[in-house]
Amino acid sequence: MTEISLSKRNETTLAVKFIIFYKDGIAKIKNVPGRRWIPEESIWSLPYTLEVINQLLMTFKDCKFYVEPQLLEECYLLQSYEQVNISDSLSNVSQWDSVLRQSLKDELLLRGYSSKTVKAYLGQVERFFNYFKEQDMFWNHQTIHNYSLYLLQKNCSHSYVNQAISAIKFYFQKVLKQNESTPYIRPKKEHKLPNVLSLNEVMLILKAIHILKHKAILYLTYSSGLRVSEVVRLRLQDFDQERKTLHIRQGKGRKDRLTLLSDTTLEVFLRYYQQEKPEIWMFPGQNKEKHLTERSVQKIFEQALVSSGVTKKVSVHSLRHSFATHLLEGGIDIRYIQELLGHRSTRTTERYTHVSIKDVRHIKSPLDQIDD
Repeated sequence: MTEISLSKRNETTLAVKFIIFYKDGIAKIKNVPGRRWIPEESIWSLPYTLEVINQLLMTFKDCKFYVEPQLLEECYLLQSYEQVNISDSLSNVSQWDSVLRQSLKDELLLRGYSSKTVKAYLGQVERFFNYFKEQDMFWNHQTIHNYSLYLLQKNCSHSYVNQAISAIKFYFQKVLKQNESTPYIRPKKEHKLPNVLSLNEVMLILKAIHILKHKAILYLTYSSGLRVSEVVRLRLQDFDQERKTLHIRQGKGRKDRLTLLSDTTLEVFLRYYQQEKPEIWMFPGQNKEKHLTERSVQKIFEQALVSSGVTKKVSVHSLRHSFATHLLEGGIDIRYIQELLGHRSTRTTERYTHVSIKDVRHIKSPLDQIDD
């Protein structure tokens, strides 16, 4: 049975939303006088009159209606009309508990999402329902839009808000089976330039490390262009000394790739290996059966950054950005860099052209051309 949400937009108009997609709904609602589609809200706007409400109820007499409490109190026609079914099933959409949490986790795992994405989506959906509960809101077509605005007003990044929307949308569609075609409004994607270190700054940071294990980690991160999640999961069989390559297994997007293994890094790595002789993971944590955490590597970099005296606001991921930029400045074809980084498209790799100074050095400022 098709379900329809009916609520007030303002004092003169109503909002009609098909909770479950209804193929014939568009054709039917066009018979209701004064109706107007509001794309930015994904609802039909109707005049708030008894005549229109009566026409709506007659047109969709075989459908189940969920009516906003305020509208129920105001309109006697809705209270008395026997075909209107007000139940608590809509409120089930706004519930969140351990069972639903596990259902969401199972749906994500079934589709092969990474552990990092699973954790992020679970957190996003839980925060969304905490917000809904704290606001003591009635569920309507504006709920998710209001939450997006709330996050933006808290100065959350656009990518964070987009991830929140994706997580909530996945939950509704795959767990609650709400197969509606809701065009969620997403904030424009931000295009930020990556933070890049100069070659000299990279060397200052690497030389500031004195623990051999830490040195091997950061040398590999920079010289092979690795993500933190990749460097902590390295095993001995991933190193090919003869071919000078490093095999990255199931990186981002569950893709394998080969990248560089520099002579200098190989020397540091072999010294570390001979000293520590790791067994399962190349960089184990306190529990030898588990690899070092990503946060531990971030702390290693932060300490090295302070010791080096480099004052740029950078993170360990900046080593990967710097690797790509330095290759580009060295004249390496962007398609090779794309393969080394494991990017799906060259468009992702092309952002390094915006921070590369290879061509900028050859441009002379107009001021320098003015004779004194």
